[in-house]
Amino acid sequence: MSEQNWIELRNITKDFSGVRALDKVSIKILPGRVHTLVGENGAGKSTLMKILNGLYKPNEGTILIGGEETVIHSPIDARKKGIAMIYQELNYISELSLEENIFMGRFPSGKIKGTVDWKQVRKDTLALFAQEGLNYDPAMKIKHLSVSEIQMLEILKAISCDAKVIIMDEPTSSITTREVETLFEHIQQLKQRGIAIVYISHKMEEVFRISDDITVLRDGKVVDSGPAGQFDIHSLIAKMVGRELKEIYPKVQAEAGKTVLELKHLSSSGVFKDIDLTIRQGEILGLAGLVGAGRTELARAVAGLDGFTSGEIYLEGERITPGNVREAMQKGIVMVSEDRREYGIIGCRDILENATLADNAVSRGLLANRRPQVERAKNNIRRMKVKAPSLDILIENLSGGNQQKVVLAKWLMLNAKVLILDEPTRGIDVGAKYEIYKIICELAQQGYAILMISSEIPELMGMADRIQVMCRGRISPEIQRDAFSQELIMQYAVGGIL
Repeated sequence: MSEQNWIELRNITKDFSGVRALDKVSIKILPGRVHTLVGENGAGKSTLMKILNGLYKPNEGTILIGGEETVIHSPIDARKKGIAMIYQELNYISELSLEENIFMGRFPSGKIKGTVDWKQVRKDTLALFAQEGLNYDPAMKIKHLSVSEIQMLEILKAISCDAKVIIMDEPTSSITTREVETLFEHIQQLKQRGIAIVYISHKMEEVFRISDDITVLRDGKVVDSGPAGQFDIHSLIAKMVGRELKEIYPKVQAEAGKTVLELKHLSSSGVFKDIDLTIRQGEILGLAGLVGAGRTELARAVAGLDGFTSGEIYLEGERITPGNVREAMQKGIVMVSEDRREYGIIGCRDILENATLADNAVSRGLLANRRPQVERAKNNIRRMKVKAPSLDILIENLSGGNQQKVVLAKWLMLNAKVLILDEPTRGIDVGAKYEIYKIICELAQQGYAILMISSEIPELMGMADRIQVMCRGRISPEIQRDAFSQELIMQYAVGGIL
């Protein structure tokens, strides 16, 4: 292993609008090892790595590569220095092709100055796909892929850069179990080649499975750092959140009332078929299944985002056919998408504007009644316990957990009856998850009918009153809470019972 490969960050300090995000943080990243950063959202993990990747400039501190002090001016400069990063929020341009997204910023030059050798781009892309066993058309637009497929392409792009250090920020947040295993195999191969991996994850089972070294950040400071063997799950969580979490899932049994949402034989050609499902007032129905099972597609149809070919939707006993999202919202059905960046927030707008988006969308007047709207939005933001210095900062500057709270505050403006939550804790740390769980339970107690979609079976078992499972577009019979088991849910998910 070359001494040129190790990296040290010394006393890195970073401020945003007067708020200290990092306070004299020092870590060392060694070749051939996985160094995992853990901490709550807002602890500074991603900010630290964005400094290493050249996206941010530190206010103080130094970066050393192989013992030599260096300045990283940009992500392109970082790549030249052997550093590549996979961001938590997927970094792609929807209207460009797969090959353009993979080689963006490093296209091979053509024979004429200023041109791109597109034949070489195609050749290299096909070689990468063949190496990974992927059967994609390089010319296809990336917007036609699922979130999990785009995530795998981001990983492939980083691996293809021949980097000495690869930063992976929540790389398994949207990929299947099989794809996770493939990723971990890649990581082992990279370690054997002497490549350092900086790994950011909120999934404790991943942290202890893959880490060689662990650094815990809290409130922008290093709380502890050392070999993975010196930690266990309880001590690690306590260091992350500054307290012990007595119970991971604060489930409160709400008394279920009348049936609010009922689906009868709902079908969408080639996507899902013959779906029967009911949710009652005050109830959390969990919807499990593997990626690609049809869960999100079903939710989008109910929320008016996509159509369906046959079947019926009833809301409080009245048959409805939401033709678009606005109609669904007006009737009281809202959906929190799994892709927060694409469908949940407008990153370049402030917190208050994001919290009032839904109310503006369904307002019957040309201009929203601004003053009471703003007051209600502020109350909902306080109710969600959003951590932010003010409501006029850009929402993209918030942590993932706080962004999700703002999204929930936005939908509370509508006094909805049905709340569809698609992977509501994706990319959120264990402390913020606990807060989101408490909010979900409180909403159920207030009478919302909640459909909660999650790929994490323990999460559904901890939160749901009943669970149904989708597999290849079909849905299982309901499983009552006293009969929950991971084995039974997985049997349904892989089609062993359906």
